[in-house]
Amino acid sequence: MPNDIDWMQHALKLADRAQQEGEVPVGAVLVLNDEIIGAGWNRPIAAHDPTAHAEIMALRAGADKLGNYRLNETTLYVTLEPCVMCAGAMVHARIKRLVFGASDPKAGAIKSVFNILDSARLNHRVEYAGGILPEECGGMLSRFFEARRKN
Repeated sequence: MPNDIDWMQHALKLADRAQQEGEVPVGAVLVLNDEIIGAGWNRPIAAHDPTAHAEIMALRAGADKLGNYRLNETTLYVTLEPCVMCAGAMVHARIKRLVFGASDPKAGAIKSVFNILDSARLNHRVEYAGGILPEECGGMLSRFFEARRKN
């Protein structure tokens, strides 16, 4: 039975795919009953779509697989703390749990900049845990942006 670390390692492989495509290396895996039902990696540049974040791509794939926009009882694993858009999408999709790797001090909407999922005003609660393989997840991002600055 895979655990949070196993699923995050899978998300890291997807982040690497994003990086190979010239995108910011973020990957996401949506899991239900120990099965991947959706996966995604950042694609806003290639897709010409500002909403094509890894989380959104995974949620879309999962909703398509289930034939339902409600993703109850699912867990989303993502290598970087989600932004406001992605946090909102998780609430609307009714995912049960979020697990993320690295914190995002510039745009993180879970605990770093905003605390979207802790808002008492929202009609759904998403459980969350951060800091799963943070060095691996954050290191991939740091190396990506360091290489970009050199170019």
